[in-house]
Amino acid sequence: MAGGSPRSSGFTPRARAHDHEWTGKVIDDVHTGEQYHQFMLASPRDRLVRDRFQKLALDLLPAGAAVLDFGAGTGIDAKVYAAAGHSTFVHEPSAPMGEYLAQHCRDEIARKAMITVASPLTCKVQAVTANFAVLNHFADHTLLFEELSHVVQPGGFVLANMLNPYYLGDARYGWWRANLMNLVRRGHYAIASESRIHRFAPRVVARAAAPHFRLESLIPRGFGWATNPYMFLLFRRT
Repeated sequence: MAGGSPRSSGFTPRARAHDHEWTGKVIDDVHTGEQYHQFMLASPRDRLVRDRFQKLALDLLPAGAAVLDFGAGTGIDAKVYAAAGHSTFVHEPSAPMGEYLAQHCRDEIARKAMITVASPLTCKVQAVTANFAVLNHFADHTLLFEELSHVVQPGGFVLANMLNPYYLGDARYGWWRANLMNLVRRGHYAIASESRIHRFAPRVVARAAAPHFRLESLIPRGFGWATNPYMFLLFRRT
């Protein structure tokens, strides 16, 4: 997903970008559809992050609960949720991603274990998941969480995997050093690129989520802030 300018809806279609091997180099023209799918499966580090995210989501989901995979990409996560017995809705605005998702998950779609939706507002679920920096393509999350409040049932949750702005592995890049004061002062900055990837301090996302959601859990903690390029944020529907 890509984008970053203010929008009237959190569900405006966008094209997907991916931070290549956590280096901060955004690749918009390569990782789409099947290429993105194969890249993600071939990357041991990305697979490890995905496995952790999927396990957390499945541990949180009640048996048989419905889930929306927001920014589902090629359906790698959605396929796992469906296999675990969850009614799985998928929303992916990028046409190349959606086309490959239809191939990768054709059996699940055929038996209605997975349902593609043009707008998340058409479904009601226990949880929304957004893996691999989907929410980093929004300049502001206020409207997004307002709309998700109509999708997630009371007591349900939103689980997001976002880029960790404090990851010291990025300190070797000029854009990280140039934006350090922006992060300290405003808790937010954007990298100059075609996709305008945004990085957020957790407090900024939590403020945007209120009053519809409260930040219940944040991973990592402590020293993990310096060593983990991603952070998992769990928001509970109030």
